[in-house]
Formats: sequence, structure tokens, C-alpha cells
Amino acid sequence: MASSSDIIDRAVEENSDSLKELSGKIWEKPELAYEETFAHDTLTDYLEQHGFQVDRKFKLDTAFRAVYKQGSGGPNIGYICEYDALPGIGHACGHNLIAESGVAAAMGLRAALQANPSTSATITLMGTPAEECGGGKINLIDAHAFDGIDVCLMAHPFSKNMMDSPKLACNHGSVTFTGRAAHAAAAPWEGVNALDAVVSAYNALSMLRQQIKPDHRLHAVITEGGTRPNIIPERAVMPFYIRAPTDKELGVLKSKVTDIMKAAALATGCSVNVEYSVEDRPAHYSNVITNKRLIESYTGHWKSFKPACPTISPDVGGGSTDMGNVSYVVPSIHPEFDVGCEAMIHTRDFTAFANTPEAHAATRCVAKAMSATGWDVVADSSLLAAVKEGFQKQLASIS
Repeated sequence: MASSSDIIDRAVEENSDSLKELSGKIWEKPELAYEETFAHDTLTDYLEQHGFQVDRKFKLDTAFRAVYKQGSGGPNIGYICEYDALPGIGHACGHNLIAESGVAAAMGLRAALQANPSTSATITLMGTPAEECGGGKINLIDAHAFDGIDVCLMAHPFSKNMMDSPKLACNHGSVTFTGRAAHAAAAPWEGVNALDAVVSAYNALSMLRQQIKPDHRLHAVITEGGTRPNIIPERAVMPFYIRAPTDKELGVLKSKVTDIMKAAALATGCSVNVEYSVEDRPAHYSNVITNKRLIESYTGHWKSFKPACPTISPDVGGGSTDMGNVSYVVPSIHPEFDVGCEAMIHTRDFTAFANTPEAHAATRCVAKAMSATGWDVVADSSLLAAVKEGFQKQLASIS
């Protein structure tokens, strides 16, 4: 009888052409957060055609859930599809490959289950929109979409292989300063300059960077600062991001940033409004908690499926993802995998590489590793127990 790894390998490779086509369709038609109707329909059509029970528009208009259930009871193994793109540069974060890997992983594990008909388990593939901007997974968590899932696995394309790259907790915010307009030449003293306030706040953020830890991050852009030079600006707006290694540290940094905004308003005589939820979208991305037992299983399988001797880079972080929020409610992993491109994500060069044969081959490899990790959890109840015990200890250590 073939091993589970052989069964998984064969199932993914037998579908490699259609998986590549699926990913390519999403890559060719990039869609922004909460607008991913084409990707949603393309993925759900494919999954229905391949025998999954699909709930379209699951909790959100562009989210979905695809399920395969065998027997009664057993673990529920979760996989993730992402498929939103970036404005102007398309799939520069390779979410078409994340969608491909999630579908392939679910198909691989299903093949292993079907080869062992007496084994009971459920596969839940979650289609999660709006990772880049909006936190679709956070909305899904709030809607209890992840209830009943025992573990959740996804992998992210990158320019290196990293098993536990730290993903920072992040707050998305925006500050609006309101002053009073006046003629800038005839009576400037009658005005209250909102542009001065936002420039003061921006400069103070820059100065704060010297006093924060190396793994903390601050980013801001001024999007409104007046209309004409001869009018004292009465409104100025600055969106900003705050990042730190954990939710707890993020709270401390957030307090300092809020004080900066208040100080800038006080210094210029403006009123200020600081918002940490923009356009009714979730503003807080948690750091990723990588489950140690799951990532050990994944790493071993990934090495075995990789055709050449793989190089694992030191884990370095900097970005943020709403998968972090999932990792606070379900034991999770979020490894990154090298697609063969030296360019960093969020660049046009990476966009071009996200639909190449090399990228698809790397994606199939990580999909097989996620399938095999899911099988380990299904086949070994002691592993699932250890995963859940470790999850509780990790949560306790950072609370």
C-alpha cells in the first residue's frame, strides 16, 4: 500500500495543470479587498467541480467555505485561501499562490483520507478576502467562522524559506486635524493651521523611532494638507500604521502615538480625531503565534517533498497579517516559501514572478507539506493533544 506522502504527492501532481490554471486566472484579474468576486467565483466553481461541499459568500460576500467530511468525528483540519491583490501592482504579494496552495493542500489531504476510509476527519478550506487591507479573517472570526476547526495551516510566497518568520501585531489608524481657514497673506493670524499640526505629528513620529525597539515599526503618509497656498489649511489627514512583536507591546506604542497626535493639536490650536478603525474595517492585526509542534511536522514534510536540498533562512520579520488573529483562536502556522525570485514582495518584479513555473512548483511543494501535516494530526491523536497543549501555553506566555 502506498504511503500517505506518496498518495498526497500523486494527488497534487495529478491536478497540477488545473491548479496552475486556477492560480493564473486569479493572477490575471487582480481584485482589491472585499471586491474579489471573480476570485471567489473561480475558486468556488473549481472546488465544487472537484467534489467539495461549498458555502459561497460564507459570512462575507467574497468569502467561502469548502468542506470534505469523512466518517463521524475526528479532527477538523483547516486550510486558508487568500486572493486579494494590491492597488496598482496586482498580485505583488502572491495571493494567487496562497489560493493555489490552500486548494492543493485540501485535495492532497482528502486523497489520503479516501485511501484510509475507516479514518474520520473533516477538511475545512476557508476562503478569506481582504488580507491586504481590511482584515477579512478578523470579520470571519467575529462571525464564528473558525469555530470547530482544530488547526489552521497556510503558507505565504516570499523570496526566502522561513518557517517561523515573526509577523508583527499592527494597528491601522488615521488622524484628522481640524483648524480654521484664513487668507494666508491678508490675515494669517485668523487661521488655525491644520497642516502645521499634521507636519508636527509626522516629525514627532520620526523622532519617536529613535526611542523605540528595533522590532517596532511606525509608518505614516499625509493624504490631505490643504487645497491652495493662499488658504491656511483647515483640514489635514494622516493615515498611519503601528507595529510591534506582540499585542501587549503594541498597546504601549499605541499610547505613545496617540499622545503625539494630541500634543500636535495642542501646539497648533487644532482639534484632533484619532481613529483606530478606518472605513468600518478592523484595524488591529495580531502577531502570528506559530504552533511549535505543527511547524515541526510541516518542516519535516516540506524538506522531504522539496526536490533539491532546501535552504532555510533565519527567521526575520517585519510585516503583519490577519492570520495572526486566527493564530490567537486556533493553533496555526504561517511559513514562508521561496518562489525563486530575489525581489521582495509588494514589488512589480514579484508580481511578474507570481505566475511562473518556478512559483507554481514551489507552491505545490508547500501544499503537499501542509497536506501531510494535516494527515499527521488526523492519524496521531497524541500530536493533536500536544498541539493544543502548546497552544494554550503560548497564549499564557504572552498574555
